Amino acid sequence: MLPDEGALVLDGGLSNQLVDQGCDLTDPLWTARLLAEEPEQVFAAHTAYLEAGAQVVTTASYQATFEGFARRGVGRAEAARLLERSVELARRAAAGRTRVRVAASVGPYGAMLADGSEYRGRYGLSVRELAKFHRPRIEVLAAAGPDVLALETVPDVDEAEAMLKAVEGTGVPVWLSYTVEGGRTRAGQRLAEAFSLVAGRDEVVAVGVNCCAPGEVADAVRLAAEVSGKPVVAYPNSGEHWDAEGRRWAGETEFDPALVTGWCQEGARLVGGCCRVGPPGIAGIAAALRGGGRAA
Repeated sequence: MLPDEGALVLDGGLSNQLVDQGCDLTDPLWTARLLAEEPEQVFAAHTAYLEAGAQVVTTASYQATFEGFARRGVGRAEAARLLERSVELARRAAAGRTRVRVAASVGPYGAMLADGSEYRGRYGLSVRELAKFHRPRIEVLAAAGPDVLALETVPDVDEAEAMLKAVEGTGVPVWLSYTVEGGRTRAGQRLAEAFSLVAGRDEVVAVGVNCCAPGEVADAVRLAAEVSGKPVVAYPNSGEHWDAEGRRWAGETEFDPALVTGWCQEGARLVGGCCRVGPPGIAGIAAALRGGGRAA
């Protein structure tokens, strides 16, 4: 998954690119709705990031779950087909491009709830219950042939443990990425505890943070490298804040592509953007890495 040296450029926020393309994401399924209704829009969004310099494209499966599709009357067989399609669309966008990887997105339980609870964690479920929730779609995504499973925007150490249990035996490498605030997980746990969870797990190729303010990244990258002994993944959002009630982003952007060179010096090997970071931001990251001699 990782090159022998240098950093890989991840893509940016899929949702903001789809909105810029004119898509309506007000549905509880969010980007996953388009897997069924407008798959070519997903393909176009992947293509926009690849043309900006991304070397890893992330599938539109973050909010795609059997439970979420069932609420829309979609049966399990069709839901599995849509999960597979998310990987196929990313593969098709990457076709003919050298050294492009596909990351199958596995969002937290809170993403399925569509109420912003992935930014809080603590759902009242046990590790065993969370693993049972995650395992079926992980099996489908893994069988579809991605290069890596992206366990992302994880707010809670308990859910991280559940997701790591759920990927056991799939044969696909994973990265684990927490969403953080104030130097802790969104559920309030110490980051040293969160990052150390992956130590000694061969299937984990990287650990780090995503969908957090850019100012949180440098310290988190340094700590993740220190306590895990793993390469680090880092892809913050723009620094704006998600208003779950109003279902919109608020505040000012703080994202600066030049920051990635410092993150790479601290151990980051996968760098990109999350919500509200579009193709221009990814192009800026690619340029910064080329200028610093850290591109893979």
